[in-house]
Amino acid sequence: MKKLIKPLIAAIIMGAFFVGLSGCEGNEGPIEKAGKEMDQATQKLGEKIEAAGENIQDAAKGNE
Repeated sequence: MKKLIKPLIAAIIMGAFFVGLSGCEGNEGPIEKAGKEMDQATQKLGEKIEAAGENIQDAAKGNE
């Protein structure tokens, strides 16, 4: 019986943890939305900088 108590307690704790996490999804607040928009803007900026760097390398090689 004692061998079953630790796994049972661990399962109950993990179950409560997953139930808590599932309750957090779907309700985005304004800060989370702003964070996602910033992430997207940063990614787009990074892509443009990378393209500009490739253009500079091509121009330096004479491959305009």
